[in-house]
Amino acid sequence: MSNRNVRKAGFTSSGIKGGSHASSMMSREAKTSGGGVHSGGPTATLQKLGAKGSTHSTGFTSSGITCGSQASRMMSQEARSHGGGTPSGGTTSTVQSISMGGKGGRR
Repeated sequence: MSNRNVRKAGFTSSGIKGGSHASSMMSREAKTSGGGVHSGGPTATLQKLGAKGSTHSTGFTSSGITCGSQASRMMSQEARSHGGGTPSGGTTSTVQSISMGGKGGRR
C-alpha cells in the first residue's frame, strides 16, 4: 500500500510528476530553503523511495515505522536533533504520512 501512495503523490521512478503533490512539495521546500531541495529532506527522501519503488524495505509501511529499520533510525536521529521529539512537517513524519496515504504534513 505505501509504495502506491508514494507514486500516487507524484514520486515516480522517472522523477517528480508535474502538477502533483510532489511537485508542490518540492516547490515549497525549495522556496523555504532559498532555492534548492536539500539531500535528506522530505522531497529528496520521498523521490529516492519513489525511484526505487520500495518504501517497505526502508521501514516506512502503511501500518507505521518498522522497528529496527532505516526509518526507525531516521526517526530517532531526527528526534535527538530536535530535543526528543519528531517535528510535525519534518522528514520522518512527512515520509511516513505519505507512505500511509496522507498529505505529508500539508497545511
